[in-house]
Amino acid sequence: MAKPTFYITTPIYYPSDKLHIGHTYCTVATDAIARYKRLIGCDVMFLTGTDEHGQKIEEKAKEAGVTPKQFVDRIVTGEGGILDLWKLMNISNDRFVRTTDDYHVLSVQRIFKKMYENGDIYKGAYKGKYCTPCESFWTESQLVDGKCPDCGRPVHDAEEEAYFFRLSKYAKPVQELLETGTFLEPASRVNEMINNFIKPGLEDLCVSRTSFTWGIPVDFDPGHVVYVWVDALSNYITAMGYLNDTYHDYEHYWPAHHIVGKEIVRFHSIIWPAMLMSLGEPLPKKVYGHGWLVIDGGKMSKSKGNVVDPYLLAEKFGVDALRFFLLRTFPFGSDGNFSNELLIGTINSDLANAFGNLVSRTTAMVEKYFGGTLPAEREAGEFDEDLRQLQVETVKKYQTQMEAFQLHLALDEVFKLIGRANKYIDETAPWILAKDENKKTRLATVLYNLLEAIRTSLILLTPFMPETCEKAFAQIGADETARGWETAGCYGVLPLQVSVRKGETLFPRIDMAKMLDELEKAGKKPEAEPAKPVLPDVTIDQFAACDMRVVKILKCEAVKKSEKLLRFELDDGSGTPRQILSGIHKFYEPEQLVGKKVLAILNLPPRKMMGLDSNGMLLSAVKESTDQEGKKKEELHLMIVSDDVPVGAQLC
Repeated sequence: MAKPTFYITTPIYYPSDKLHIGHTYCTVATDAIARYKRLIGCDVMFLTGTDEHGQKIEEKAKEAGVTPKQFVDRIVTGEGGILDLWKLMNISNDRFVRTTDDYHVLSVQRIFKKMYENGDIYKGAYKGKYCTPCESFWTESQLVDGKCPDCGRPVHDAEEEAYFFRLSKYAKPVQELLETGTFLEPASRVNEMINNFIKPGLEDLCVSRTSFTWGIPVDFDPGHVVYVWVDALSNYITAMGYLNDTYHDYEHYWPAHHIVGKEIVRFHSIIWPAMLMSLGEPLPKKVYGHGWLVIDGGKMSKSKGNVVDPYLLAEKFGVDALRFFLLRTFPFGSDGNFSNELLIGTINSDLANAFGNLVSRTTAMVEKYFGGTLPAEREAGEFDEDLRQLQVETVKKYQTQMEAFQLHLALDEVFKLIGRANKYIDETAPWILAKDENKKTRLATVLYNLLEAIRTSLILLTPFMPETCEKAFAQIGADETARGWETAGCYGVLPLQVSVRKGETLFPRIDMAKMLDELEKAGKKPEAEPAKPVLPDVTIDQFAACDMRVVKILKCEAVKKSEKLLRFELDDGSGTPRQILSGIHKFYEPEQLVGKKVLAILNLPPRKMMGLDSNGMLLSAVKESTDQEGKKKEELHLMIVSDDVPVGAQLC
């Protein structure tokens, strides 16, 4: 009987600079899902890769004095590059696609021509505001304070001949696809896509450029290069052999499950399905948009300079501990606030105290009381059945959560079993049983039950910590026949006279203060810029003219067509909700702010922003600093006050 196929992808990463822990999070999560699917017997294809074309790469290469291909080669295949990072993180991808690969170039040209010949791509002219870092065109109304709504940088006027994809033609079928409720997850992303992008009206999409040359040429119209949407998104099928002869896996593996960051959900859940509809090809099975890793509420990004180096963390804590932390700590689908303190705390509590200690205590007792090999006789007792039953239930619940890509909840189930096994030690008190020669058979049974609980836990942890589980399997005497999915939750798989070896401590406890000091000395915390000089004096009357009050956030939501603005409904004590708009979306998500009390100036003249009235201004503090490359960056912090302060209270 043929194995069921399972095709899963990460996004292809943009090699404008080295990747950070946020990219690692996405790839490790996808790797854990792929490993799980292999574990349960699927024929898995796991694809990752790099998106290597575009004006930004062309300009960065020019600044570096190299060709664009030399520039991307250095970041992708060079020492300490992307391929090295995935090797370090033990990523088990089956294939790696680069958009500069010859087969991909050929396929994209054929895809572009196929959509052109069926009437879905046409030639026109594009005029608008262009953001080079984001490689995006914007209309005047989409700008925020005259700048790019995505990154906040300046834009410039651009006009060029271009080909367009009839995205508007596919608005209805794409909306129907989204409304199935199974194609795009988490569910919160669906309304966002429909309300923010489809209902306002899908516009046709610019899919070629003439203002730069670093891209795939449109073979039937020299001077045009294929723009990022057709080029990058097509990788998921070109790497399977679609319209090329390099690979021959397309019909076997496609369609895929796409794991992507929430900032590119729109491209994968709207543009990509529309392209496939145009080509007449099957649609992806699922798009899953996970959240960001943030620092102090702000998205981690290369351009902002607030990135965390996965190489440093892997060196300090070990690869498996880092993999585990990323998938155990943050709900997959929501943002997670990264900190070194949280990383160390998770390792100490879950891996050192709970999991590592269980393995260490159990193997040590087998060695101490039985010389490392258990006798064959068994004697059942109280608490045994509870532990065995939980093993069975854990496997079922774990599988349910893994199938739903709820990785953190799957790990919750495993650690319930680990916690129960640790409690079983306290309940059965092996050290007391060991004092009575007549209870040695019962003691052997207790230790065997613990080894079996550990064995089941290790099977379930293997997708997350493959190297550590390999070591632990050896420590508890589990050979290859005792490590398979079909044995998880079963009892009596280990030999009755199983032999253990204590081995090295899997996860030594970390001294938090000492480790934080080491991380700081590693130079990963750039010094803050000097404070700005104090502004000229004002009179007390001028200060008193500003009506600054405590307000409560009743509602907060993103403004349509703007990735910078948030719209607030505020209780200012007047009895009528007040609307204020603030360009802080790159630092905060709406769900973080609802219910908070903040400070606002209420007596500013109303101001139009994206067609909406803003009646006041929220007060924030800005921290400016310079990253290691000398680039300016800033962090914004809303002035949040205690719940004890009443709404409407004035600053004085």
